[in-house]
Amino acid sequence: MPEELEIFKKKLLYRASYRGTKEMDILLSSFVKLYIDKFTNTQLKELERFLHYEDEIILNFYNYGIINKNIDKNGISKIFKEFKI
Repeated sequence: MPEELEIFKKKLLYRASYRGTKEMDILLSSFVKLYIDKFTNTQLKELERFLHYEDEIILNFYNYGIINKNIDKNGISKIFKEFKI
């Protein structure tokens, strides 16, 4: 089981690091690297769902507080919103 968890974490980090824009790659990979080992299994699953949001939705939420597609309902969004590089 621990090996499966490590593989899952690597997949999450990969998903955060290769978004399509360099800005989002840096922002999300920095966030994930900081928190991935602190998150519970439930939070890791929420992180997976959070990373499925489009870059524009995440960026608008982070920079301007614009809420689309219920991004604010994801438990990770509050932690992400307070994150600063």
